[in-house]
Amino acid sequence: MLVAFQMDPIEDVDIDADSSFRLAEEAQARGHDLLVYTPSDLAYREDRVIARARPVKVQRERGNHVIAGAPKMVDLAEVDVIWLRQDPPFDMGYITTTHLLDRLKGQTLVVNDPFWVRNVPEKLMVLDYPDLTPPTMIARDLEMLKAFKADHGDVILKPLYGNGGAGVFRLTPDDRNLNSLHELFTGINREPLIMQKFLPDVSAGDKRVILVDGEPVGGINRVPAKGETRSNMHVGGRPEATELTEREREICAIIGPRLKEMGQVFVGIDVIGGWLTEINVTSPTGIQELERFDGVNIAARIWEAIERRAAAA
Repeated sequence: MLVAFQMDPIEDVDIDADSSFRLAEEAQARGHDLLVYTPSDLAYREDRVIARARPVKVQRERGNHVIAGAPKMVDLAEVDVIWLRQDPPFDMGYITTTHLLDRLKGQTLVVNDPFWVRNVPEKLMVLDYPDLTPPTMIARDLEMLKAFKADHGDVILKPLYGNGGAGVFRLTPDDRNLNSLHELFTGINREPLIMQKFLPDVSAGDKRVILVDGEPVGGINRVPAKGETRSNMHVGGRPEATELTEREREICAIIGPRLKEMGQVFVGIDVIGGWLTEINVTSPTGIQELERFDGVNIAARIWEAIERRAAAA
């Protein structure tokens, strides 16, 4: 197949951690041809969705992990599979790319399905499962946020469309920074904030569970660094091998069929102490860490699911 990756510059990725690189590596091993382009290279012209894309080959060699050809204009309706893999922030630029890729429906398989990526971003889809999630509030109004904090005492405050642990704050019962943080965030954009009851079990780890076509294939435990609330590996979280608990499998059994139906082939959910906190569909990570711990080719499992979908189209 001809496979295109819509992603941030491939030259800048960490080949030992980046899931997009691992997916490209596995695709190449399976005989697929690769194209890459950035969101800025995507365009619509006269009823065609096009991109200025480069043919590439990848190799696991630090500092020389991609060999790229000259860029050319590609009609994306002629591509077999497109990976929607640029990192958030999930802003209007990101949303616009999903609208353009939506126009390829019935012609090109886009993974994950851009319609649902747009409509169920990570911190919003969990609202459909209140029995699985900690107490949560989404609001921009300061008094509403204060009332939630007064009810729950120890809370986490974060941007609704952030990623990688950026802008995540723990506010303990005696913390006095909510006013200042609200002023900071509302001065940056017009988006609401999300506040959740703090889960003390995060000290033992925030588990990333990977689902492929709705089925759990394993997980990694991300343990916060000393003195840190956030467990994201971007900010020093330590990955550890782990087994899925009965509760985590129960969560996957509840949400998995819906994810498969929505065309969310590669999803990473976050679970703390048995509570679902995020459903990551935009650009989930964790493949390489899970493969190293479990010795299972997760990228191959993902490609098998995609090849089945492409064959059935």
